[in-house]
Amino acid sequence: MTTASAIEVGVKNSAVPATIEHFKALFNELDKGNLNKLQEVYSENIRFQDPFGQVAGLDELTHYFAGAYRNVISCRFEFGSAVTNGSSVALPWVMKLRHKRIRGGREISVDGISHLEIEDGRVSFHRDYFDAGQLLYENLPALGRIVRWIKGQAG
Repeated sequence: MTTASAIEVGVKNSAVPATIEHFKALFNELDKGNLNKLQEVYSENIRFQDPFGQVAGLDELTHYFAGAYRNVISCRFEFGSAVTNGSSVALPWVMKLRHKRIRGGREISVDGISHLEIEDGRVSFHRDYFDAGQLLYENLPALGRIVRWIKGQAG
C-alpha cells in the first residue's frame, strides 16, 4: 500500500500532481540568480498575490521575485500534503528563511499556504496566505517586542 502525496477531491487531472511536484522543487532551489526558472512552472499570464502585493504576467512576477529575493541568504520550504479539487490546489508550507535585514540573518520560520490554479500543466494563479507579522514585524528589533507582547496578550 502506498501513501498518497496529495489528497484529491473531484475530477482527476493528471497534470496537476506533476505540476505540484515541479512547483515544490522550484521553490526549494529558487534564488535571485535563477529566476528564469519561473517560466518552467508559471503560465505567461500568471496572476500572483501575497500579503505584500499582487502582479499579473510572468515578467511582472519575475520582477517582483527579484525584489523579494534581493537580500535573501537562503530560503527553503517544508511542504505539507496538497489538497486538490480539479485544477485548484491548496498547498501548506513552512518557509525557513535567512534574510540579511531580518534578525541579523538568523533563520526564521513562517507558516503559510499557497492557493494555486493549474491550467495545461502550468500555474496560472498563485496566492500565498501567511502572517506578515510572523515574517517581518515580529522580527524587527523594537517593533518585534511590541508585536510579540500584543500577540501574547491576545492569546
